Amino acid sequence: MRNRKIPKNQTTRHLLPIACAALALSFAASLAQAGHREQVTPPPVPTDLRVESGNKAFLKGHATGTQNYICLPDGTGFKFVLFTPQATLFDEDGKQIITHFFSPNPDPDDAGTIRAAWQYRDTSTVWAGLVQPSSDPEFVEPNAVPWLLLERKGSQVGPTGGDKLTDTTFIQRVNTSGGVAPETGCESEADVGRKEFVPYSADYFFYKKAHKYDGYGDY
Repeated sequence: MRNRKIPKNQTTRHLLPIACAALALSFAASLAQAGHREQVTPPPVPTDLRVESGNKAFLKGHATGTQNYICLPDGTGFKFVLFTPQATLFDEDGKQIITHFFSPNPDPDDAGTIRAAWQYRDTSTVWAGLVQPSSDPEFVEPNAVPWLLLERKGSQVGPTGGDKLTDTTFIQRVNTSGGVAPETGCESEADVGRKEFVPYSADYFFYKKAHKYDGYGDY
């Protein structure tokens, strides 16, 4: 039997659809994998810490750091008062993504109020104010700082255009451990000004407005 020689251009025509199909499947798989990585699912929370509908979680960070207290006069006594948190937030891969602290909010509507702030690694920053705390024992560990719901009070694009946190609407602090103010060491005038740095950890979930293409309806 004679070997039939297939023209080169005919072979190319047969291989091209196969190559295109393989490329399309690879691209679809990449999109699905990326979508899976970006999916953020907050845990159950007390009812009064739920974020209002029309918002979706878009970022999670696990924080480790300290809650920093200072002893101050309080009425007829003395009390440790929080003067700033100091924490670093990490992603699921253990990479540093956010720094958490207190600083003045630059939004003119907030008149430079000292707020909790989170600065992403692209240097975008969001400031937030407390909506509701919860120490519900069904959720919060004993001797742990409360879980919180916070609402955005201001945001700022980073100096090089970073904007990861600028669309933030709400922030939840959940899964807390430690961080409670000391019960002793702030009993007299001699203790005023004394500082204590109490280790804590927590998960922070960042929310933004949901859109139709996110599968949350048209908001």
